[in-house]
Amino acid sequence: MDKPNILYIMVDHQIYYRHGWDFGPKIRRDNFEEFALSGVNFTRAYSSNPLCGPTRRCVLTGLYSHHHGEILNDVNVPFLEKTYLDILTENGYRNYYYGKWHAGNGTALEHGCEGYCYPSYGNPYLTPEYQNYLKEYNLPKPKIKIECTMDPWRLDIKPGEIYVQDKEWTNEEASGILLTPKETHEAFFLADMACKRLENIKKEGNRNPFSLRLDFWGPHAPYFVTQEYADMYPPEDIPQYPTFDSAQLEKPSCYRKEHNLGIADNEGNLIYPNPIPWEKWQLLLSRCYAHSTMVDDAVGIVIKKLRELGLDENTLIIWTADHGDAIACQGGKFDKASYMVEEVMRVPLAMSYKGVIKPKQVTDALVSNLDIPTTILSAAGLSFDYEPDGKNLLEMEASGFKKRRKFFVSETYGHIERNVAKSLVTSRYKYTVNKEDISELYDLALDPYETRNLIFSESHLTLKNELDEMLKNWVKEEKDNFFDGDSDYILNEFLSKGTSKPRDY
Repeated sequence: MDKPNILYIMVDHQIYYRHGWDFGPKIRRDNFEEFALSGVNFTRAYSSNPLCGPTRRCVLTGLYSHHHGEILNDVNVPFLEKTYLDILTENGYRNYYYGKWHAGNGTALEHGCEGYCYPSYGNPYLTPEYQNYLKEYNLPKPKIKIECTMDPWRLDIKPGEIYVQDKEWTNEEASGILLTPKETHEAFFLADMACKRLENIKKEGNRNPFSLRLDFWGPHAPYFVTQEYADMYPPEDIPQYPTFDSAQLEKPSCYRKEHNLGIADNEGNLIYPNPIPWEKWQLLLSRCYAHSTMVDDAVGIVIKKLRELGLDENTLIIWTADHGDAIACQGGKFDKASYMVEEVMRVPLAMSYKGVIKPKQVTDALVSNLDIPTTILSAAGLSFDYEPDGKNLLEMEASGFKKRRKFFVSETYGHIERNVAKSLVTSRYKYTVNKEDISELYDLALDPYETRNLIFSESHLTLKNELDEMLKNWVKEEKDNFFDGDSDYILNEFLSKGTSKPRDY
């Protein structure tokens, strides 16, 4: 078989884990669910790190944050390792990249890609490509009627005002109704560019295999959706989230930290009880769910175009997210931080490859977005020039998922507040060691909302010790210094040098 084409779709901040729970209205992701039927749906996929920049570097290099060095957003350590994009380019692939970068210094265009990509987080609405898109389709500049905001950096946004996204980045922690057509949203703008590229590939005859990666800004906040999508989720139909009233009394202190001024005090502590009434959270969640559906529809346009052009016959398609979203959980949070709750750690992940991956498969094997670059290179008959931390999902699928992990480990180095932690998950349990705070142990089978920390339970002491030993052995094998020194040392090892930690290959 010829080397496959690659279509890699990455969304940001996908509210996913609660999607399968018996809680409130189902979040419609019709295109993802239809796509997942064409291959395998991984229902236990985890983020390697619950923060954009570190994870996005992970899915380029196949390395954990403690190996590649981009441990916080925009640390901008150099790329000491070749990304999978570089390796594809060197081996005859035409690489295309459209959307957000936010993986450290540079852009995808410096790694063998053509397309549309700007440094850091960015704001697509200010770029000349977007302005040309509006002119081409005779679309107005997007306008939003603001409904709610909790944004500490954008206090000039007020409910009831008409707003245009005219700042350096589109990261306003707000919700509202997009008054212009849905096509003015960045998701449909990116989908249009991707579809045009696919049409050009078809027209040119596809002489070389291609890799097309599409990185959306959404459904990360702001939740700016058209009325059509907002109407899908009546706020009054959303019941109170099970952990909204949780006081976090048996949790590490990072759970009680918050950087959104509407729900935090001047010292950065989450206010309890939550000062925003549930009725307003219902409105916010309604727009959050609608945003997820809106982005899902935009991705669906690209997959439909790929199939219409017949380019799916020898194409590996992967659809996932960088991390999840903590909105309304664990005391009423917004965004994410350094706590490693399932709502933030779990991600959607589905994969199809005609003639290779059997359709209509669902598996609970423990996998991660960390596995994606290794899988892509393996499909192309290629590999990194070092041993990656990620696994080959194609090999796992070919074994009927008999080859699977016994556990998976995620990590964090904090966000706005500092917290260095490792989280080990098994088929049933979750054990998190916070370096300078209490540890956590949850039985996810009996307590999926993580309401009861079992770390002090005498009846779970043997289990805790077993999981602790598993984590310590993993850290030792990873040549990670997590259990050596204090967290200042761990952080400064990267930040003071401004370079990745060399690996002992």
